Amino acid sequence: MPPLTILYAEDNTVLMLNVTEMLEEEGWRVDACLDGTTALEKIESRRDYDLLLLDNNLPGVSGLELVYRARSLAHRQLTPIIVLSATEVGREARRVGASLFLKKTENIHEIVEHIVKLAGQQS
Repeated sequence: MPPLTILYAEDNTVLMLNVTEMLEEEGWRVDACLDGTTALEKIESRRDYDLLLLDNNLPGVSGLELVYRARSLAHRQLTPIIVLSATEVGREARRVGASLFLKKTENIHEIVEHIVKLAGQQS
């Protein structure tokens, strides 16, 4: 699998740094941001992202709103999107177009497994 480019939006700095490091150890490029407003600008840009990894509880624009906005753009309609949240918003995440909802757990390494599965489905 070629290296993936992932947009990762997470407002918890420690978690964002840990997950970014873990994803980069897989050989993937990570474009990380700490708020929904910056994430929306990146989503609306023509940057080539293989996957969007979005926390739901972001300042500015929520992860669910980011999914909805991404799916309204022609160049993001097929991009896999994972929504992360400490609260159960899985049904709503899928309704607005998320490929997968993951409840935040202690085992952040599960994220890698899910990214590999989603990226493999896109190949």
